Amino acid sequence: MAERIGKYMSGSEIRSAFLRFFEERGHTVLPSSSTVPHGDPTLLFTNAGMVQFKDVFLGNEKRSYTRAVTSQKCVRAGGKHNDLDNVGFTARHLTFFEMLGNFSFGDYFKEEAITFAWDFLTGVLLLPKDRLWVTVYKDDDEAVELWQRIANVPASRIVRLGEEDNFWAMGDTGPCGPDSEVIVDRGEEHACGPDCGLGKCDCDRWLEVWNLVFMQYMRDESGSLSPLPRPSIDTGMGLERISSVLQGADTNYETDLFTPIIAKLEEMTGRKSGEDAPVFPFRVVADHIRSCVFLAADGVHPSNEGRGYVMRRILRRAVRFGQELGMRRPFLADLVPVVAGVMREAYPELEGKADFIQKLLTKDEERFLTTLQEGQKRARALIASAKESGLHALPGKDAFLLYDTFGFPIDLTKDMAREEGLVVDEKSFEEAMTEQRERSRGARQSLRDDVMGIQALLSEVSPTGFVGYDQDSCDAQVLGLVKEGSRATEMETGEEAFLVLDRTPCYAAGGGQESDRGALLSRQGRRLATILDVARTPSGVYLHKVKAEMPGVMVGQEVVCSVDVERRRGLERHHTATHLIHKALRTVVGDHAQQAGSLVQEDRLRFDFNHFAPLSKEELRRVEDMVNDAVLQDLPVSWRQESLEEAREEGAIALFGEKYGEEVRVVEIPGLSRELCGGTHVRRTGQVGQVQLVSESAIAAGVRRLEAVAGKAALRRLRQLASTLGDLASCLGTGVDEVREKVASLVETVSDYAREIQKVRTGTIEEISRAILKGAEKAAAQAGNLGVIVSRQDNMDVGQLRSLGDRLKEGGAQVAILGSVKDGRAVMIVMATPEAVKRGADAVKIVRKGAQAMGGSGGGKPEMAQSGGKSPEALDKALSEARNEAQRLLGIAQ
Repeated sequence: MAERIGKYMSGSEIRSAFLRFFEERGHTVLPSSSTVPHGDPTLLFTNAGMVQFKDVFLGNEKRSYTRAVTSQKCVRAGGKHNDLDNVGFTARHLTFFEMLGNFSFGDYFKEEAITFAWDFLTGVLLLPKDRLWVTVYKDDDEAVELWQRIANVPASRIVRLGEEDNFWAMGDTGPCGPDSEVIVDRGEEHACGPDCGLGKCDCDRWLEVWNLVFMQYMRDESGSLSPLPRPSIDTGMGLERISSVLQGADTNYETDLFTPIIAKLEEMTGRKSGEDAPVFPFRVVADHIRSCVFLAADGVHPSNEGRGYVMRRILRRAVRFGQELGMRRPFLADLVPVVAGVMREAYPELEGKADFIQKLLTKDEERFLTTLQEGQKRARALIASAKESGLHALPGKDAFLLYDTFGFPIDLTKDMAREEGLVVDEKSFEEAMTEQRERSRGARQSLRDDVMGIQALLSEVSPTGFVGYDQDSCDAQVLGLVKEGSRATEMETGEEAFLVLDRTPCYAAGGGQESDRGALLSRQGRRLATILDVARTPSGVYLHKVKAEMPGVMVGQEVVCSVDVERRRGLERHHTATHLIHKALRTVVGDHAQQAGSLVQEDRLRFDFNHFAPLSKEELRRVEDMVNDAVLQDLPVSWRQESLEEAREEGAIALFGEKYGEEVRVVEIPGLSRELCGGTHVRRTGQVGQVQLVSESAIAAGVRRLEAVAGKAALRRLRQLASTLGDLASCLGTGVDEVREKVASLVETVSDYAREIQKVRTGTIEEISRAILKGAEKAAAQAGNLGVIVSRQDNMDVGQLRSLGDRLKEGGAQVAILGSVKDGRAVMIVMATPEAVKRGADAVKIVRKGAQAMGGSGGGKPEMAQSGGKSPEALDKALSEARNEAQRLLGIAQ
């Protein structure tokens, strides 16, 4: 253990002391925001305490307080801030950590920030003053003077550093400013050598514990700095890091935030970290399980895209290092209760979600374990081949093969390559990944993508008054127009523009609900423009995308803004239906069935929820019955504004991925549902009309999707189904009530015919196989065995070719190479006996060699593989090439 510096405190005690200290100094204590940043496409994960205040710092949002304090859960894995590769191999890098931070939004500045930091470190944590150093930006004379005056830090312990170390910026443009870091000197025994010194090296002697950012400038596109009218403060102190100082821990992993996890892992593996097993597998697993637990709790699921892909990388890296400790079964779920227990005081919700998180992690872990062994074998072969070729880097195409075929995240491949002294060509790997993404999806542009740019053009416009909860139309005045990317004053017929009103009844898309459409009318009732879409900026300005129906729509004009009432009623019905479905699901399958996303349209709804298995017919019936029972009860639907804290105390459900302000809107159906929701709803449940569940499916690991229709849309669906059933009855020559029996009878008849046809086909395949084997026996008489048999059988499908191949192997063939052209498409399969595989035959290599002649590719396993091709006319050549490859692998003379 390292020397303990300061007062011993547990991680939970430090967190509580920090929040209490700043609360006593006028700061509003706020809960940590989600690890998934809301509405910020520039970030994969919340990676700092200031993220939830980004719009406040940018001036796009105002809060009722000017001082705040948080303990923010952060993830740094993927994107610009990515510590994943270093985790486990260094003392400090983590993918998940908590950042303690105090913030001032134009309230106090440098003097108070430095005073608060010094008082907390020396007065509460009792860190020795002579062990604390500070760094400042090289030109920040003010900070130097304040540290000396307030804290009596001598000039010898104040180090000036350049922009790379001590100047913070939100981006290339925007708020920025110098920062000042507080450093703990851990003692000469941690020095890296005679030249060790702050600013000269990056060794473990100098441990940064707190960074104070003085946000005092605005940087424009030219790089010029101008003073902010109201400078602000953003600070961050890593909880794990300061815990290591107070607890005398050499690394973060020896603090009480990690030791229970590592102890459990030692118990599970029967091995001791640093004794009969290396320390870094324990550290990797301990860090990664924390990330996985918090990401899962915030609604992230392992997948192949975006945040889910990063989570899968973290999870599978943990599994791989668990294997190094002898874990051959899914084990991460056993660590979830330990993490929840360690974090109980600050995050009590983890224990309530533990069962769900365990199932989620286990499902992906099981999926990965099925391919891990074969993947590791293939990875070792590819790495060995690269070394034999004299390469210093594993080619990116090989890393992509491991990812695409075996589910190997790049991090696992990098770890295995590093163990053999290689790196991975990540650039070409990313190129392969990008090509795959571009093949699978296309980019899409919408009004939402334009919002920030338009907001900048309308910076002086006041927030729009929204009256749409109670009104379908209202008088309004045009405050601004943006046309073709520039401010404008009027529109001509047929032109499209973004228009801002002082008030509007039009709902802007959000919370899963699509936006209203409608019209702008003159006071005399003439239609001036059609409202095509509506979006809301972070500053509360509603942007109406409109198309002018007549000339003269202009800034300053008095208009009547009216929503499309028919569409609005459809949206209201389907939105209230989602609340009823949410309640029914939680009742039928459990409280873990939390909303994971939704889409509310005029004529349908989509509701995503956390669950691991398909709903049974009985469960679906119960959900649908519960929803329609609530409709028939004609319960009142009410809404009210209240503080977020009050809403949470009342038990209102807050939904994943949504960002809530201090004041929230609570939508309540008495005795059934109470949710935070900004959408539009019916006044009574009876107005929803009948609700029909249309489909239920899986969309990701641990996430299911229900689709449903309500009201008039449900009536239309019933009519369509009745019409289809009537048409079917007419085709079958029977009554509607007898359709089921008639279809069942026909299915049975078809099955009988299919069995008879299969018997004929089987007999035919038997005859063909006997003929092929007879011919092969004559040809192979001199060789003493059947060796490789090649045959072309046009108009056979893959199933028939496999049946033929099985019979040829039973008849003595070592390798069967079969091809067919059917419906203008060529297919080739290769099947090898286990004995042939042991001798070197590989069906994948053989089929790929042949497929090249047809301009195709193939895949499978050593015992059986198949391929297609773009050039069926080249099938004969493909079969010949495959034969030559098979004979070469088996050592048969050609």
